[in-house]
Amino acid sequence: MCIIRISINQARCFFVKRETLFLKAVVVLIGLPVLALCIFGLPQIVKEAAEYFSPYWVYPVFIVIYVSVIPFFFALVQAFKLLSYIDKNQAFSELAVGTLKKIKYCAFAISILFAASEPFLYLMAEKDDAPGIIVIGLVIIFASFVIAVFAAVLQKLLKNAIDIKSENDLTV
Repeated sequence: MCIIRISINQARCFFVKRETLFLKAVVVLIGLPVLALCIFGLPQIVKEAAEYFSPYWVYPVFIVIYVSVIPFFFALVQAFKLLSYIDKNQAFSELAVGTLKKIKYCAFAISILFAASEPFLYLMAEKDDAPGIIVIGLVIIFASFVIAVFAAVLQKLLKNAIDIKSENDLTV
């Protein structure tokens, strides 16, 4: 009976690591196109946009995009750490709460940065008569805001679960 129990636990551990391995691969695959776009795509877009629009409108937007990449990749690293905590059976720990808190702050930072670029996007949309530029900015703002709220809710739930767990551990 004990041998079967050990093998079931090992099998469960294998499946958990396999699921997180897939999620870790997804996190890496999310980061690679963004990195490629920042290295290869954005400099070309900036050069072409600066020829058509005023540089005073273009450069602040692209500075915001480049600056927002920092919290984006920091959040991806935190998501990778969170998956590593799940692998180590430390999902219900203060470390996991801390990573969710950092993800929340990164998402809020991205929302604020893109909200700051909206007036420049508006000026560019007015000149080009393309309101889609504003909509793209709004989608990024609201998507990162939703991620921040979701991370805050998960952080609160995880904190409550840890408190309940520690309270139950103290109960005799």
